[in-house]
Amino acid sequence: MNIRKKLRAHPEMHNGALNDILFILLLFFLIVSTLANPNVIKVANPKAKADTKAKQTVVITVDQSQQIYIGSEQIPLEQLEMKLGQFLSKETEKPSVVINGDSTAHLGTAIQVMQVIKKLGATPVMAVNPN
Repeated sequence: MNIRKKLRAHPEMHNGALNDILFILLLFFLIVSTLANPNVIKVANPKAKADTKAKQTVVITVDQSQQIYIGSEQIPLEQLEMKLGQFLSKETEKPSVVINGDSTAHLGTAIQVMQVIKKLGATPVMAVNPN
């Protein structure tokens, strides 16, 4: 009577290549997510010699029909100070507000937005495309 258990071979799947592929996909999605721009409103930015790089606390967009957006929410100019004050009240350091203006928009609207930003104690930064 043979009571011993028979040794059986356990099939294994080699997953070294699968780990490499998953690691490359993870890196790809991390890089793409950092390059993605949160602005949904498409505008043609004016050109400049130097690029403006600033920590974006809030992004305000002025499109070609003079409509103002904070993020993707459209706001009338009269309510801009109240809505922007809500965003800036959460900041501990001196915040900077990026103005993303269309190149065909009137300069007067962008200047009014800058005056509101300065009144709230933030730094206005105009977004431009480098040459």
